[in-house]
Amino acid sequence: MKEELTTCNSCINENCFIKKHIHLEQMKSYIDKKRSFICKKSQQFIIEGAPIQGLYFIHKGKVKTVKTGINGREQIVRLTKDGDTVGFRGFGTSKRYLIGAYALEDTVLCNFSNTDMLEILHNVPEFTFDLMLFYAEELNKSENNIRKIAQMNVRERVIDTLLYIHRKFGQLNGVIELDLSRKEIADFAGTTDEQVIRVISSLKKELLIKTVGKKIGLLNTDKLKSEIKEHK
Repeated sequence: MKEELTTCNSCINENCFIKKHIHLEQMKSYIDKKRSFICKKSQQFIIEGAPIQGLYFIHKGKVKTVKTGINGREQIVRLTKDGDTVGFRGFGTSKRYLIGAYALEDTVLCNFSNTDMLEILHNVPEFTFDLMLFYAEELNKSENNIRKIAQMNVRERVIDTLLYIHRKFGQLNGVIELDLSRKEIADFAGTTDEQVIRVISSLKKELLIKTVGKKIGLLNTDKLKSEIKEHK
């Protein structure tokens, strides 16, 4: 991965944990120690089971976080974009990453080492409090996802995934601004490639979505939302 110079003070990601706290005097010395680099599309920068190397913050780009399941199949557990945090699962409680992470496009990442992150948590109470709330929210999301996967049928899971991606990344020129293969959609929805292809074909015939290459655009979000409203 190629080193890249990023400056926290000029960063526009207001949702980034570091950006939110750069006004604090205690943060200045840690920001100077930050590493930043470019991760090319499809490149893995966190290996599941590898020693933890601190936390990553996305300066610009998109990332998928994965967990290995039965028979070695990877389940996508999180999709992230500019300003999001990656690598927090297991941080502080484990010496190894509990997930893997890949860049979905050329992505600029900022990294703070284990030592610096632990010092921040000990010395910057405001940062620690906000991170605690973040963990609580992520736990709530994980529990809701487990419930939905257990209760939804395949069509509902695919619709829920498409709505989530649409909400997270938005649409440009009528298609969602995220390049995901049918396999990746299946890995996120907890189903198979074949089932995803069938559901997408059905949704197209019903004029609820459209496809441009492998990109997908939602044509009727209200109708799609109504199909899964009982699970919300």
